[in-house]
Amino acid sequence: MQYDLIHPREQLVELMSRIYRYGMTTTSGGNMSIRDNKGDIWITPAGVDKGSLTWDDIVRVKANGEIKGRYKPSSEFPFHKAIYETRNDINGVVHAHPSALVSFSIVRKKPPTRIIPQARKICGRVGYAAYALPGSEKLGQNIALAFKEGFDSILMENHGVVCGGKSVLDAFHRFETLDFCARIAIKAKMLGGYNELNDEQLALLDHTKNYLVEFEPHNRTNQEKALRRHIIKIVRRAYDQQLMISTEGVISVRLQDDSFLITPVSKDRRLIDIYDVVLIQNRHRERGKLPSRAVLLHDRIYRDHPNIQAIISAQSPNAAAFSISNQKFETRSIPESYLLLRDIPQIPFGPQYLNEKEISTKLSLDKNPVILLNNDAILTVGASLLEAYDRLEVAEFSARSLIDATVLGGMVTINKEQKRDLEEFFLN
Repeated sequence: MQYDLIHPREQLVELMSRIYRYGMTTTSGGNMSIRDNKGDIWITPAGVDKGSLTWDDIVRVKANGEIKGRYKPSSEFPFHKAIYETRNDINGVVHAHPSALVSFSIVRKKPPTRIIPQARKICGRVGYAAYALPGSEKLGQNIALAFKEGFDSILMENHGVVCGGKSVLDAFHRFETLDFCARIAIKAKMLGGYNELNDEQLALLDHTKNYLVEFEPHNRTNQEKALRRHIIKIVRRAYDQQLMISTEGVISVRLQDDSFLITPVSKDRRLIDIYDVVLIQNRHRERGKLPSRAVLLHDRIYRDHPNIQAIISAQSPNAAAFSISNQKFETRSIPESYLLLRDIPQIPFGPQYLNEKEISTKLSLDKNPVILLNNDAILTVGASLLEAYDRLEVAEFSARSLIDATVLGGMVTINKEQKRDLEEFFLN
């Protein structure tokens, strides 16, 4: 989907709906805007329910100051205007009060963006703006000053966050990714703390080789068409269940022994369509498309494991908290967790970029269908896409229970005898 072809009104309604649905703002909180190529600013209105925003609610403030619309622009229009006047490269602004980022704003700390590989680049430089009265010119000046210093994501003291981008979708990606980092950092703190990636480790992301030789596919089969549709359905489901965010998560499905379908790189997960899915055949990529950076890892797994039919890697927030902490992901909490997940190996950061074989050898459809890639993702496999997705869901639910249990006291796991009974009854 080419987002720049969508009218500013529709862009603002769609993205504000996402922010509201995923609990990152309230009925009365948050605002966003777009500056178009004429210099007009399109902005969400003041005093209108964010959960039921419509096309006609969006306000247009023309470059000459004239207001067009049935409502007043957001009371925080002054800081949107100040940002645009300060930064020519910014054409979209998102502001809201997601609880995790508010937590950071009231303790005067920045969320760590070095905890997963892509986050630092997506979020840009993170800064702070001094407190001022909401809607005041002073607040606009404080925020504009922070953007003028080169920051792209700004925490506002005792308030919330504002992110700017080359488009409003770009700003939203920054906002959502920064909120994700804040959430998993807080969860990891409950587990004892988190590990951050150094410059050398972060640099591995830029050296990922996903630019395979192109080929022109012919004779599209009905099986391929059906699997494309299934991938899109599961990607959107994962996003709606907050198992993925717009900038993170990969799904692939085997087509034949020498080919598979995989989601593309740098595409909003909620907006991916069947045309975006990339066909890989004999390590060649479908002409005109770029697959996920994880394409060589997925290719290695399919080559090594003929019984694996689908692979998902995702940064679901509770499982991701384990990936950035030093705590073991204990699956012997309830029978379903152990039976579907088995024991989960944890892989140090790096092999997903440098040695795909190392990860592939840790996997087994029967014994180790789930692995945790430290400071990256949880990876699940299945004999079908639905099975791999079920494992992702169970992993996230299990991780959430484990984190919540930390405030209740010591966890009692299923013991060795009970584990053996489960294996004999269900797995043999």
